Amino acid sequence: VHLVESGGGSVQAGGSLTLSCAASGDPYSSGCMGWFRQPPGKEREGVASFDNDGDITYADSVKGRFTVSKDDAKNTLNLHVNSLKLEDTGMYYCAAGFLFGACSHIEKMTWDQWQYWGQGILVNVSS
Repeated sequence: VHLVESGGGSVQAGGSLTLSCAASGDPYSSGCMGWFRQPPGKEREGVASFDNDGDITYADSVKGRFTVSKDDAKNTLNLHVNSLKLEDTGMYYCAAGFLFGACSHIEKMTWDQWQYWGQGILVNVSS
């Protein structure tokens, strides 16, 4: 499984971006994919999870502002980030191969429970 993120960049607070995760191989082999982020100086945290049945969970900190969508034609998992805040700044990562199979809520899924990672993409929110 190979994952490549794109779509990051610098944006003012209140703005929007769409991050994409292009996947090759069988990223849904474990039934679950996820988006994580790592703010500067902090640990990697879960943002959203997406399973084969289309069930999606979000961290409370992004609920109502971030949405996940899957583009089957392009085999990408997209993260639409809206109403960005300064605290949304960080590296954003796509993950696959959840070690425990089916998705649970993203806030219960830690970064060390995933097999495959993209290289990450920077989102920088300025005032």
